[in-house]
Amino acid sequence: MYADGLSFLEEERDEFRPFEALLKLTDEQLEQPLDGAHGWTGRDLMAHLGVWIEWWLRIARELAVGPISPAFGQLEAIGKDWEAQGDVLNARYQAEWAALPIDDVRSRFSTLPGELRGYLTVVPEARWLKDSSHLKSLLGNTTEHYADHADDLRAILAASGR
Repeated sequence: MYADGLSFLEEERDEFRPFEALLKLTDEQLEQPLDGAHGWTGRDLMAHLGVWIEWWLRIARELAVGPISPAFGQLEAIGKDWEAQGDVLNARYQAEWAALPIDDVRSRFSTLPGELRGYLTVVPEARWLKDSSHLKSLLGNTTEHYADHADDLRAILAASGR
């Protein structure tokens, strides 16, 4: 699928870029719930994407120092039981981010993707790009996940007049 890690990193950067528009919304606009976005607010979308990027940042940090990632094992276990716990887990993460000051939400959302890209540059490609289970998970939590929420982003931005 990717000839090298840089190809993925460039694609991920391009796919995330539209979501950076959320950072330009006012605090009030980020808190406005919308019917067209699962009832989510812009803040909720930032949290939802941020949490799953954060999971992969933990994995990348572990893979940078060794071939095994305990965090990846945890994420795999979540995936195997997604039907039973997915909504509950997403609600828990949403509540955790809702408790954060908005400046912290903005900071995390603006820095997590770059941190992940940075770590992936030091992880040997054999541990993520050439490992099919790692790559599948990474795609599912980044580029494919962004595509899943493109309509939510459009609805949130449209409601704010952007």
